[in-house]
Amino acid sequence: MGLTKQYLRYGPAALFGLVASARGNAAFVALRGERGRCVAVPACEHVFVWDTRKGEKVLILKGLKQEVSCLCPSPDGLHLAVGYEDGSIRVFSLLSGEANVTFNGHKAAVTALKYDQLGGRLVSGSKDTDVIVWDVINESGLYRLKGHKDAVTQVLFLKEKNLLVTSGKDTLVKWWDLDTQHCFKTLVGHRTEVWGLALVSEEKRLITGTADSELRVWDITYIQEVKDPDEPESKKSKGSSLGAEDDTGEDETLELDECPEERLLKCSKVGSIMREGRDRIVTLATDRTGKILACHGTDAVLEVFSVLSEEEVQKKLEKKMKKAKQKAKQKSVEEPEGSGELSLQEEIQRVTNIRASAKIKSFDLILSPKGELKIVLLLQNNIIESYNLNLSAQVPQAVRTSKITIGGHRSDVRTLAFSSDNIAILSAAAESVKIWNRSTLQCIRTMECEYALCSLFVPGDRQVIIGTKTGKLQLYDLASGSLMETLAAHDGAVWSIALSPDQRGFVTGGADKCVKFWEFELVKDESSIQKRLSLKQVRILQLDEDVLCVRYSPNQKLLAVSLLDCTVKIFYTDTLKDGALIATGSADRNVKIWGLDFGDCHRSLFAHDDSVMYLQFVAKSHLFFTAGKDNKIKQWDADKFEHIQTLEGHHQEVWCLALSPNGDYVVSASHDKSLRLWERTREPLVLEEEREMRREAEYEEIVAKEEQPVVAGETQGEMGLAGKKTIETIKAAERIMEAIELYREEMAKLKEHKAICKAAGKEVPLPVNPILHAYGNITPSAYVLEVFKKVKSSELEESLLVLPFSYVPDLLRLFSEHIHLGSEVELLCRALLFLLKIHFGQITSNHMLVTVIENLKKTTICRVSEARVPEGKGELRKLEDNQKKNKERNLVALWVPRNLSKFLKIRFTRVLS
Repeated sequence: MGLTKQYLRYGPAALFGLVASARGNAAFVALRGERGRCVAVPACEHVFVWDTRKGEKVLILKGLKQEVSCLCPSPDGLHLAVGYEDGSIRVFSLLSGEANVTFNGHKAAVTALKYDQLGGRLVSGSKDTDVIVWDVINESGLYRLKGHKDAVTQVLFLKEKNLLVTSGKDTLVKWWDLDTQHCFKTLVGHRTEVWGLALVSEEKRLITGTADSELRVWDITYIQEVKDPDEPESKKSKGSSLGAEDDTGEDETLELDECPEERLLKCSKVGSIMREGRDRIVTLATDRTGKILACHGTDAVLEVFSVLSEEEVQKKLEKKMKKAKQKAKQKSVEEPEGSGELSLQEEIQRVTNIRASAKIKSFDLILSPKGELKIVLLLQNNIIESYNLNLSAQVPQAVRTSKITIGGHRSDVRTLAFSSDNIAILSAAAESVKIWNRSTLQCIRTMECEYALCSLFVPGDRQVIIGTKTGKLQLYDLASGSLMETLAAHDGAVWSIALSPDQRGFVTGGADKCVKFWEFELVKDESSIQKRLSLKQVRILQLDEDVLCVRYSPNQKLLAVSLLDCTVKIFYTDTLKDGALIATGSADRNVKIWGLDFGDCHRSLFAHDDSVMYLQFVAKSHLFFTAGKDNKIKQWDADKFEHIQTLEGHHQEVWCLALSPNGDYVVSASHDKSLRLWERTREPLVLEEEREMRREAEYEEIVAKEEQPVVAGETQGEMGLAGKKTIETIKAAERIMEAIELYREEMAKLKEHKAICKAAGKEVPLPVNPILHAYGNITPSAYVLEVFKKVKSSELEESLLVLPFSYVPDLLRLFSEHIHLGSEVELLCRALLFLLKIHFGQITSNHMLVTVIENLKKTTICRVSEARVPEGKGELRKLEDNQKKNKERNLVALWVPRNLSKFLKIRFTRVLS
């Protein structure tokens, strides 16, 4: 067998040039106990935390592959929930920067996230139209709420009630009772998509924002508040805690069906507040106190409103009535009828409008105890702006306190170049040229320019040349950061520039159908005694089509010119006569490799799923890289016509790339505003292994798109399981099956060993299983428990759901054994109840399991009763305070329902009957 050619793998080294991505939202976070100073923003797949005072990046929360779509800080300020484009949610610790919890439940991008008041629950909304409530403490999903017909846009917990309100692009606002996981009210008073929600006035008013210029205001009246005080307490509480005193559990659904729609609250429209913007609402939010309301559309204006509290409303009303009485007394007329009420515009007053420097994508605000409002704006052009607003001033005016811009370009980077020493990187966009230090990734020079399309470092790396959209060549000096010279080179855009291999000049190609040859020369500087560098045109090659790209051959004998008519012409550089054809990348998504001897096509490779935007060879090799509009960069071998590897990281079209002269680094620029540096590692890359990895990735994508398994006995109504089937849940189920198989084998061996010892009349040594030996010679049943404990809490239900029933009887017997010993009671109870739920029919029809179920009934109820603690809000608060001291006991108490003992009796009674 011959030796296979080995390649070295390129891996991601850094992401830079990005201040914030425009797809997610900005959020104030508390670092070192200080609020209103640091802000978290999405940055492609990562989250950057910026110090707005210093303009420095203080923390990076590293993601995996998917782009960040939503952020939400926890109420205690210690954690940050991050939603991603693939529907996953990760909870990061702001102290360590590590992801503590991962939730997988949505099939599409997460569009809304919100914690409840205590931070124990997290609710998420998604483009897949589902709303999922997660238990952050137990690290698991509670339930999935179905009802919206289009993407969910906002989700809000109520502080005092166990209710949830959600909005969607289906024009609906839905109210959910979380005790019953049921939608009890739907607001249908909107004609267009509902893009935002806000609760104000101590949750007695709801404000909705849609695709028009109105903010609709709704009054909320809670039914319990207006009931007859003489009514018995038992009737008042009926419906709010569903069947808490019910021993059979069979009246729960009847109660729900008999209740009218408005059994918990009434919601009626009271009017509208007009915005100045005429386009749709993008973000509508309040500060934590609910005193300040702000919103913005697709423009650059943030509108800020003040919501009066009940005391302020009362004071203003008294003042208004006093004035009305005085006027009536002066005019000797009766008091006007409407003077006893405030208008909506008086209760919700416009404070000011803040005009940002570019279109606003999201914002966050925080009100300090001194009455100063701090606002952070995330702008579309890669900028973060901070404003302070003094609300106590007679005419509040917003003052901009900081602007974070140094970290990136305002528009997409269109050209990249490496210096000859591999140290500096040039990037240029529509407004500026930036020079970066490759090792520190710091921007060391920023120079204003026209719309840049191509660039190069002049030999010596002291000057750079930029080709612009207006046909000019701009020469910059890096030491001073100044523009040295501007030449009108072409009558149209300068699409391409290439340095000659002898480094004495360069060639440019433009939209005026010309290829122009230039040489470097030294001319006398009028302002100095020394000579300065200049450019001199020496030759012109006129062609029939626009020139898109020009490149020299390494020996400088040939010049390749790519034209708008999809052809590439090769010219001899001395005579400028036609030669043959070469290797090309095109908008037809293919890369074609041509021979220069006969002009024949050696191979056509399907390279990308969209247009090929850039192609460049690694110096002194036949390896080359391509960049495409499919967000990918690929490496190829032109000798063997093979795809070597794919560099994935960008989330939108890749416009250009550049390779360092030594081939160790690749830098790329994308429409997602990021610059990415890739480094050649010492790790060998084997093509067969790479293909196998690609096949596994394709399989994972297929699994993710599969329909979720249906739970037996569950109706396809408003509620469902929170999790989803992933490759991790399948692997977890496989590990459980392998553990049970090992348990069966070991038990069979033990039985056989006992028979051998009995026959021999003496004790024979038992062979040791290497797996059990690695775990410290534990028993087979303890090994199954160890494997079970390693399943992530958020993946437990889905792993059990794909487990075949043939393994369930063994699991139930093992559960009975471990619960009897008091091992992992909470975990095993949770798994037990889920297995009883999904395999109810098969378990009840299996008479071999009657004894097991009887034992489980006794031991489970006994152990759970021992683990439970006193109930009530005060006790729950104590539990949270003592969580670190008694973690397991707390988790059991928080997870166990109030009537779990009765619920277990009901469940086991049904199984046994």
